[in-house]
Amino acid sequence: MEDRIPSLTPPDGTTVPSLGFGTWMMGENKAEAQAEIDAIRLALDLGMTVIDTAEMYADGDAEQVVGEALKDRRDEAFLVSKVLPWNASYDGTIAACTRSLHRLGTDRLDLYLLHWRGEHPLEDTVAAMEELKQAGRISAWGVSNFDVDDMEELFSVPDGDNCAVNQLLYNLSRRGIEFDLLPWCQEHRIPVMAYSPIEQGRILHNPELIHVAKAYQATPAQVALAFLLERECVMPIPKTSNLRRLQENRNAVDLDISDEDWARLDAAFPPPARKIPLEMI
Repeated sequence: MEDRIPSLTPPDGTTVPSLGFGTWMMGENKAEAQAEIDAIRLALDLGMTVIDTAEMYADGDAEQVVGEALKDRRDEAFLVSKVLPWNASYDGTIAACTRSLHRLGTDRLDLYLLHWRGEHPLEDTVAAMEELKQAGRISAWGVSNFDVDDMEELFSVPDGDNCAVNQLLYNLSRRGIEFDLLPWCQEHRIPVMAYSPIEQGRILHNPELIHVAKAYQATPAQVALAFLLERECVMPIPKTSNLRRLQENRNAVDLDISDEDWARLDAAFPPPARKIPLEMI
C-alpha cells in the first residue's frame, strides 16, 4: 500500500504535494515527445501534481509538451513556469508570461518564478508579478537560485515578502544551502523546490548510497529522494520520462530510513561546515 505523498503549505495557504515533477531537458527531441507526455500524465495519476517547467527549457518546447499533456487535465495540475532574468523587466515579465501561457495552452499559472537574478531591478519584477496576480494570470510567484542576501533584498522591496517559493539546486552531493539558506527559508515558511534531486544520476553509483538502498530493497534514487523528503519545507522535483522510474520516484515516499543509515549518508555526503557560494547548474 503506497503511503500518501506528504504536503507542503506555502505562505499563501495553498496545499501542494511535497514530491513534484520536473521537465528540464524535455521538449528537446520531438521523437521523445509522446513518452514525455505520457510521463507527465502518469505523474498526475500518481499524485505528483506539481509540474515544473520554464520558458528556457528547449526554448519553450518543454512548455508545449506540458501543455499537450495537460490539455484535458489542467485542473489536476499545480503548474509552475519561469521567466528568464533578461526578460524580467516590468513589461518583459508580463509579455513572457503571456508567451508561456500560450505555449502551455492555459489562461493561468499556479506559480511563476524568476529563474535567477539578472540586471532588472527586483522592484520591477515583483511589481509585474503582483500585476499578473491581480489579473488572475498567476496565483502566486516566487524565485529560483536566490541566496540569503538575494532573499533579504527581495523581502526589502514592496510586496517582496509575497514570495511563495525558492527553487534551488539541492541533493545529497549539493548540501551547501543547509548552512544558512535552507534555515532562512524554513524560518520564513518559504518552501524550497529541489531541482536535480539525484544530481542527474551522478550520485547513484556512490557505494554508501547503494549499501543503504540495498538494506531497504530500494534504489539509490529512491533513497536520494527520501533524503529530501525528510527535510522540512523541501519538495524534490525529479524529471524522468521512464514510466518505471517515475513509479519508483513516487514510491520513495514509502521509505523510512533509520537514524543510523542517515548518519552513514552524512559521512558519505557531509553537510556544510561553513558558508558555500550558491551552486547552480
